[in-house]
Amino acid sequence: MRALLDRINSLPRDARDTLFLLTIIAWVVLPQVGNLPLWCSLLTGAVLLWRGWLAFAAKPLPGRWWLLGLLVLTLAATWASHRTLLGRDAGVTLTVVLLALKTLELRARRDAFVVFFLGFFTMLTNFFFSQSLLTAAAMLVALLGLLTALVNAHMPVGKPPLKEAARIAGGMALLGAPIMAVLFVLFPRMAPLWGLPGDGMTGRSGLSATMRVGNVAQLALDDSIAMRIKFDGDREPPREQLYFRGPVLSSFDGREWLPHTTAFSRRAQPEAQLKPLGAPLRYEVTLEPTQRNWVFVMEAAARPPALPAGYDVRMTPDLQWLASRPLTDLVRYRAESYPDFRHGPTTQTAALQDDLALPPGFNPRTLAMAAEMRRDPTLAAADGQQLALAALNKLRTGGYGYTLEPGLYGLHGADEFWFDKKEGFCEHIAQAFVVLMRGLGVPARIVTGYQGGERNTLDGYWVVRQSDAHAWAEIWVKDRGWLRVDPTAAVAPARIGELRRLQAQRGAIASAFNTTLGTLTPGLVGALRAGWDALNNGWNQWVLNYTQGRQLDLLKNIGFESPSWQDLSFLLIGAIVAAALVGALWTLWERSRHDPWLRLLERSRRRLLKAGLDLPPTSPPRRIAQQALARFGDAARPLHDWLLALEAWRYAHEPPGRLATLKREFHHLRWPVS
Repeated sequence: MRALLDRINSLPRDARDTLFLLTIIAWVVLPQVGNLPLWCSLLTGAVLLWRGWLAFAAKPLPGRWWLLGLLVLTLAATWASHRTLLGRDAGVTLTVVLLALKTLELRARRDAFVVFFLGFFTMLTNFFFSQSLLTAAAMLVALLGLLTALVNAHMPVGKPPLKEAARIAGGMALLGAPIMAVLFVLFPRMAPLWGLPGDGMTGRSGLSATMRVGNVAQLALDDSIAMRIKFDGDREPPREQLYFRGPVLSSFDGREWLPHTTAFSRRAQPEAQLKPLGAPLRYEVTLEPTQRNWVFVMEAAARPPALPAGYDVRMTPDLQWLASRPLTDLVRYRAESYPDFRHGPTTQTAALQDDLALPPGFNPRTLAMAAEMRRDPTLAAADGQQLALAALNKLRTGGYGYTLEPGLYGLHGADEFWFDKKEGFCEHIAQAFVVLMRGLGVPARIVTGYQGGERNTLDGYWVVRQSDAHAWAEIWVKDRGWLRVDPTAAVAPARIGELRRLQAQRGAIASAFNTTLGTLTPGLVGALRAGWDALNNGWNQWVLNYTQGRQLDLLKNIGFESPSWQDLSFLLIGAIVAAALVGALWTLWERSRHDPWLRLLERSRRRLLKAGLDLPPTSPPRRIAQQALARFGDAARPLHDWLLALEAWRYAHEPPGRLATLKREFHHLRWPVS
């Protein structure tokens, strides 16, 4: 390695600068690898390595036919991958490859500047796909690297060290940081951030509009964050009450559960008929992009969540809140919920028949068990709630288990759970319970969403992860309406109460590492994770979610009674004018520090340059006077005498006031013209 570094330092200036620029380009492109087609990443890497080898070995650059061939190949491959040459994904693919190809014709400073500007633009494209804290940190390093390369390109003499260019680039970035901060705080916010809609294939909510047994179990392996919750004041609900409602699935075709909106039934849905009880809990939700229009709130919210401008929110008859368009960006909203509530009709309606329907030919053993329970004298006259308690007792005492790996379920999923496997994840348990309740003649349905969360002791936010995705049941009881029943709590109470999560199997190395780390430093892993979550949450709250509403709140805090975007614009203009005045005063101060005699001499040289007499900047007054007299004759005699007087003031130690006289005479001189 030492020999390689010595070899690089001994390279010519152009080769060394090229290798540094290629390294920065690779750093800019690296975060994009997961978003680019495989061929694009391979081609870009190959081109950068090729260009680096050419610089290292002092080989000539390839001819234009090579570049033309690679360009045609790039266009064809982009079309084959995206079926277009326009749009976000195709545009980023082309930009990345063109940036790499441009390095193959890096012959002059002009070409280098094109590469710099393409590099800056490619750096910005990283934020099209991710605006996370890690991405921002990586792009900050890329920015400093590109600025260093740009400064280095403006140092044409000798072989200046990169450390000096990096120091100047860092100073430039620090000088620009206050301006950036002011623009970030005051520039009117527009959504989405980059003016492009989110890609419908890159985000996910952790849930689906339908449920085929196995989907939620797979999501339990995903530890990414779904949303963060901050409750007002000290009122926080118990963990077992943290249910965040998503799609409600009522129709079952034997293999898949569907919501009413996609069901074969066309019966009119009744209103939600929500009846809040007790005092509400108020909180703020920071929801990660879902690409869905589902608005998650804690059960149950009587009022629409306060989403940012541009979103309309409505409640479905199933008590789910929906936005008018998909949530493609990080969204923060306030809501209030009533943990104690009633909803749904209290008397039998025609629509409830959909919540009793079962497809013929499926789960015969479960239906036989339901008929047997109905023949039990103790349950003959039982209502829906009592029948649900009996089913929960079977789950509690029948040796059923909660597992992440229940194995493959066949055609009769409820039968297999009740009689064969006797273990499953929440969706298996909820499905088996709902099929049994319908077999007992009790309207029942599956509710999906999130249950639980983890409180971060550093910032007080509850973190709900994709691994908290959950499925539970609702049954209908006369005179009470719909009641939540979570059959998973009967099988694994710790899943609901203490929020113990199943863990995916780890590899041998990861298991050994976690065991060793946990033994040597108890609690360190949890503390690091909490700290990272708090840091990410701060980034989300104060940077990604700095909306126009927060800008207007800022204006209120500084004295505006009813702020608007016009006030914001005036404040921004005022800040820009103030910055310009400060810059002007700084310039005047800088000029006052310069030698006034040198400034007067330079002004004279510039006047003569306009007249066609080009003199070196280092020319003394006597030489300028002689050249002017030789070029313009007696017409330049007054100028000649004035320049000699200027020289005499400098070197003959004339009184200081004489310089002011020379300045006045300068404005009355008759300057020659070309």
